[in-house]
Amino acid sequence: MPIPASDWALLNPTSAASPVTLASAATIAPTSFLTILTGNTAVVNITPPVTHSHMLAVMFAGTAGVTAAGNIATAKASVLGEAMLLIYNPSAAKYVPVG
Repeated sequence: MPIPASDWALLNPTSAASPVTLASAATIAPTSFLTILTGNTAVVNITPPVTHSHMLAVMFAGTAGVTAAGNIATAKASVLGEAMLLIYNPSAAKYVPVG
C-alpha cells in the first residue's frame, strides 16, 4: 500500500530545514526526522507523527536515553553528541532502537 503524500509531508516537511529542539520528558512528540532533546529525563513514550512504519533520529543533550516501559521495545542509553535511530513497528505499536 503506497504511503499518502500527506504522510510523507509530515515526516519531511519543506519548512523544517532545522532540527526541532524539545525538552526531554517521559513522553515526547517529534515533528521532524531529527529531534534534539535537552535535559536528562529518560524517554518512555514517543507519540508517532504518522501511523505507518518510519524512522526517527533523536539526539540527547544528556545521557538519559530511552526505557522499555512504554512504547519503546528495548531500553537504550544515549551517548552525548550521537544520534539514536528508532524505527516504528506499527504492528507492535513500538519503537525499536537501532544498534
